[in-house]
Amino acid sequence: MVEDQVDRFFEVLADPTRRQVVRLLGEGPQRAGQLAVATGSSSPAMSRHLRILLEAGLVADERVPDDARVRLFRLNPEPVVAVQAWLDQVQAHWRDQLGAFKRHVEKNS
Repeated sequence: MVEDQVDRFFEVLADPTRRQVVRLLGEGPQRAGQLAVATGSSSPAMSRHLRILLEAGLVADERVPDDARVRLFRLNPEPVVAVQAWLDQVQAHWRDQLGAFKRHVEKNS
């Protein structure tokens, strides 16, 4: 399950516009139009990017209480937590492997 989340995370963020959207949403919730202007994308293109980010769970949307037509998009931290856990496992594995290699070299020198 975690591997699927990690794969999807990297697949979705392979696109530079979606990475830029994630960076922009890191500053706070924004409307699709604001994101389109900031990234230099058309509205239809931004809608496609946001749909992909929503489907992957990287972004969530909410309706503005005073105007149901307006949607605000924000980052969803859960996929980032899954990727961080995966990265921690990879780092621990390589730390162990490098430690074993160092011990081997020191023992045989």
